[in-house]
Amino acid sequence: MTTLSAVGGVLSGFEPRLGSRDPDWLAEARVAALQWVGEHGFPTRKNEDWKYTGLAPILAVPFEAATVASGSRVTADVIDAAAVDLGGPRLVFVNGHFVAALSRLTGLPAGAVVTSVGAVLAAGPDRLEPFFAHTPGEHHAFAAFNDALAEDGAFIHLTSGAIVDEPIQLVFFSDAGGVPLISSPRSVIIADSGSRATIVETYAGIDADVYCTNAVTELVLADDSQIEHYKVQNEPVTAFHVALLSVRQARGSRFSSHSIMLGGAIARHEIRVLLDGVGAEVSLDGVYLPQGDQLHDNTIFVDHAATDCTSHQLYKGVLDGRAHGVFNGQIMVRHGADGTDANQNNKNLILSDRAEVDTRPRLEIYTDDVKCTHGAAVGQMDEEALLYLRARGIPLEEARGLLIYAFVHQMVDRITLIPLRKQLESMVAGRFRKDDRPVES
Repeated sequence: MTTLSAVGGVLSGFEPRLGSRDPDWLAEARVAALQWVGEHGFPTRKNEDWKYTGLAPILAVPFEAATVASGSRVTADVIDAAAVDLGGPRLVFVNGHFVAALSRLTGLPAGAVVTSVGAVLAAGPDRLEPFFAHTPGEHHAFAAFNDALAEDGAFIHLTSGAIVDEPIQLVFFSDAGGVPLISSPRSVIIADSGSRATIVETYAGIDADVYCTNAVTELVLADDSQIEHYKVQNEPVTAFHVALLSVRQARGSRFSSHSIMLGGAIARHEIRVLLDGVGAEVSLDGVYLPQGDQLHDNTIFVDHAATDCTSHQLYKGVLDGRAHGVFNGQIMVRHGADGTDANQNNKNLILSDRAEVDTRPRLEIYTDDVKCTHGAAVGQMDEEALLYLRARGIPLEEARGLLIYAFVHQMVDRITLIPLRKQLESMVAGRFRKDDRPVES
């Protein structure tokens, strides 16, 4: 059994997933991806986008690639407890593989295809070729590793004008069963012109299990399409989570992202958005709540490549114990991308003198006709406000909770799905109660 670290120029113990019916282009892409990882290794702190996130705890674990047979303990009740049922279509994946018995694919309108990547690979894989046909390591080694190992995930195709009123729910659940596993879900979402949908991704697992979720979700938005995207990451604190959300937008398209990061020993959510059509708009919101020894890394790159595009980012973090938070946001405005309106803002509330935040908002501008702003703030609990509440008979922990919730409520209030908002309100309200916080040594 071996670790993820590169040994002798190859990754010993891991082989690309090659199916007997895979087309040549897919087999070649998988082999090339794994070879690239073996030759270049995984990111280190010398890499600018990973300088605040050490990967040694992940790379030291002797992971095995997850298989279809894994996850027998997962039932419908387990899934319902992990992800609030939103009433619409729901695809459930266990250890990165689709489980039809736990899923629901009813109520879809004409023009909406919702299935699994595994089904597409079995029936007509060529439509997936553009998503694997890129230079290995184009983003980083974890994405390349996903190229090599991914066998399943969600596949959503909205044809022109298709509108899905009910949210499409994607639940990724892990059950390691006592063996450290790495799962590699790969999801593809294609929104043709004028289509519209809401998509909710939830990541969770069995408490105390040691595993790694290495997820890639790719979205392509055609002219005037709209996608509202939510991600709830609530893995156990013994697990690791590395994810890439890659978005490409055409003219007049609108994409919004709401990220809620709660779990994981080390959790990194990377978003890369290419605004490639005139008048495209993107809004990225996020809240991260690490405590104990958790590390939450939010890395964002928004590329303004067309004129008159708009991007907005607002991320808030609350940190307790020895937690470490990272906001690493970059906006690039390319030459000729006139009329750009871009802003990013990161705010952090520190509850412990041992918690740490690295915040790095950046602007890279190569044209003149733009309106761009960025900012960051790190502060502690307002003692005067705390005393004010206590003077009115509110117990210390309740007063503390009220102030924390007041800090993050702006993010929760932006969630338009009422069942999801209520679930997250409950999670946030109880997140930093004294009785629930890990004991510090």
